[in-house]
Amino acid sequence: MVRALLGGRKTVTRRLVKPQRGWKLGWYDKQGVIVPVNADRHGDPGDDITCPYGQPGERLWVREAFHITSANEAVYRADYPGNATARGMENIPAEQDVRWRPSIHMPRWASRLTLEVVSTSVERLHDITEGDAQAEGAVFRDFGRGNYGRQRPGWAMSVEQLDRGTEHCLDTARFAFGNLWNAINGENSWLSNPWVWRVEFRVLPAEW
Repeated sequence: MVRALLGGRKTVTRRLVKPQRGWKLGWYDKQGVIVPVNADRHGDPGDDITCPYGQPGERLWVREAFHITSANEAVYRADYPGNATARGMENIPAEQDVRWRPSIHMPRWASRLTLEVVSTSVERLHDITEGDAQAEGAVFRDFGRGNYGRQRPGWAMSVEQLDRGTEHCLDTARFAFGNLWNAINGENSWLSNPWVWRVEFRVLPAEW
């Protein structure tokens, strides 16, 4: 997904809504505020829950897998192998020589991507449209025509999947996003159709 951000394909993300203890999600506001039902008080409304992933106008910095070189320069796993030299650095380490550190350990100074939140809302996972699945970073490749003149599937969530052939691609961006959701959140998590935060953002220029 870092590559999707860098390539301008990803402008939306979805995250699970995590209910507070004792609340059931029942009422919600599309502008990014949940009014939950109190399961212990016969359906009385509780306190509003606002989106924990930012409000419009706020900025978020992106963490990603990285490595700090001996020259105290950051290099990024998402750049390897093809784009590692595009940054103009000298003595870029070979991929096999890099000891990648997980994104959770990235210091703020090493982050190269800043996002500005445009809007937040609440919806069921299955409410995602084909257009929004594309805004989640899905990418398409026309593989030509298959049996009986039908177009072969060409949607995936990364260029690497497309490069592995049509068997790794699906008929729609929505299906491809569903596969990614299951990979991140666990098998059959798509089928449970949970409540999710929908966060729309824009990637700020590097000088930000």
